[in-house]
Amino acid sequence: MFDTTSQTVMQRAEGEAAVAFAGGRLCGLRQRGCGKALLPRVRDAVPEAVFLNTAGGLTSGDRLSYRTEIAGGRLITTTQAAERAYRADHGPARVAVRHEVGPGGWLDWLPQETILFDRADLVRETVISLAPDAGCLMLESVVLGRAAMGEVVRDLRFHDTRRIERAGRPVFLEPFRLGTALLTGPRTAILGPARAFATLVLCARGGEDALAPARAALTVEGVEAAASAFDGKCVVRLLAPDGWPLRKQILKLMAVLRQGAAPPRVWQI
Repeated sequence: MFDTTSQTVMQRAEGEAAVAFAGGRLCGLRQRGCGKALLPRVRDAVPEAVFLNTAGGLTSGDRLSYRTEIAGGRLITTTQAAERAYRADHGPARVAVRHEVGPGGWLDWLPQETILFDRADLVRETVISLAPDAGCLMLESVVLGRAAMGEVVRDLRFHDTRRIERAGRPVFLEPFRLGTALLTGPRTAILGPARAFATLVLCARGGEDALAPARAALTVEGVEAAASAFDGKCVVRLLAPDGWPLRKQILKLMAVLRQGAAPPRVWQI
């Protein structure tokens, strides 16, 4: 006879992927569990690191960590595909992202979208630590279900904290909380009818000079957007009815904020 009195212990996914670059060359690589880092060949170009969660998605108890260290030079980091947060009935999945950019360094952190499914529970923290003369471009984009599949998200818990520090002091801090009450109640002041949203932050000396070009690039039909700039930062926020127009607008902004550089290969459409 089977013992029906004990609870089934579900297997959880844990993963870590970390890369270190010095002067544009790989000098460190660590991979564990479901966390992987792919390093595409980019001859005579800025190196790329592509992070991958081989577990295929996130649910209760899963833990994932991505980390980069840059000692001079530039690095582009992204994810191979959209990250998916699935139904989680027994506590949150947790994701920690840490980037350390040393003197004279530059980081493009351009992950593909996070898709939140109904009853997802995700806690994520992204921290970019910059040296006094370093810079970065940070992107975070989120899609609430897949419109083409008829998916509707009515219940979830999403805690997302994004922080950029310069010389140990915060220069950008955004704690974002989205829960069931905000999805089922009046949403006008939060997302309105939008089911996809994104934030791009350019943080560098003279970053405020990107404001006019960024505003000029906000032309994708159906996407609500606004941009502001102050004290070495340019921040752009986007709302869209679905992930596809949001993605098109992000690509246009990437081209402007990265001075015409092509997007990472996994982003190209």
